[in-house]
Amino acid sequence: MTQLDYQAADFDYDGAQDAAGVPARVAIFADRASVRGEIAADLAGAGFRTIDGGAVASLLDGPIAMLGDVVMLDCPVVDGKSLAALARLDMRAARSGAHLIVSTSLDALEDVFAALDQSDPQILVQPSRAERVIAVGRVLADIANPRVREMTEVDRLNLLHLSRQVEAIAHKLEGLSGRVEPREPSQGAMFSAPARDDGLLIERGEGNRFNAARPPLPDPRHVRRIISARQARAKFFDAELFADPAWDMLLDLTAAQAEHQRVSVTSLCIAAGVPATTALRWIKQLVDSGVFVRVDDPSDRRRAFIGLSDQSASAMARYFAEVEAPLLQQAA
Repeated sequence: MTQLDYQAADFDYDGAQDAAGVPARVAIFADRASVRGEIAADLAGAGFRTIDGGAVASLLDGPIAMLGDVVMLDCPVVDGKSLAALARLDMRAARSGAHLIVSTSLDALEDVFAALDQSDPQILVQPSRAERVIAVGRVLADIANPRVREMTEVDRLNLLHLSRQVEAIAHKLEGLSGRVEPREPSQGAMFSAPARDDGLLIERGEGNRFNAARPPLPDPRHVRRIISARQARAKFFDAELFADPAWDMLLDLTAAQAEHQRVSVTSLCIAAGVPATTALRWIKQLVDSGVFVRVDDPSDRRRAFIGLSDQSASAMARYFAEVEAPLLQQAA
């Protein structure tokens, strides 16, 4: 049996599941065999079965068979061939429902993000070994969540045990650093409409938009001064003390929209003030919830930008109008 035949046979996933009824086999693709071996060893230690998928470009060799439930791909450097492989994998994963976890570098992030526009992947930027294991745990939780009500008490205990095992393995790999990541955005409502504005009741209409005309966006120079002031706190305090990536990204996008500038994913990750992998999780959640929108570059399919949704732009405009009103009255 050839290498390609072996991969195709293994990707014909038969639905084998762990004790909690959750698929736990991960296909690993990376150009370096040592990286594939390291990932496989770490995941095996956390209780997951793995498949050695080979190099990234092997995804272009012949037809891709049915993917398994989880595919982990390491792509720190991109070229034409690897981008074509990513695009093909993205399309196939979207059709099959496979979950993608893709690790890359900050330099390659723009290309990787643009290539993966269908499968809703987790993207890790220069991840540690622990972050890779935790990413698989996140996928496991996502797969299990729709079936929680159908699980027996024994199933729930097994899933809890497996989740704790993943966390323990991650801590053993990296050690307890004491770092606390900013909390994830909730899945609830992201906007709160003001009860009244200038004496007029504001109601939400179709699409959850405000019906009343919104004030203009603030002067971008003012917003940039706020951003600079927030960043200056890191000179005197631990930056993690004030980590608020959603607000920092909202400020950056507000200033950029007022300046008629487009914001790249890499730029927004930097503006978030948290590790890029954490920022990407926030961006994904905020896009999914309608706070941000993904904007593909019509002139270059290899690029994609992030912008404010109409509702977010309205909310930011109203926020600045409200907080600046007292200052303008004092100045007058």
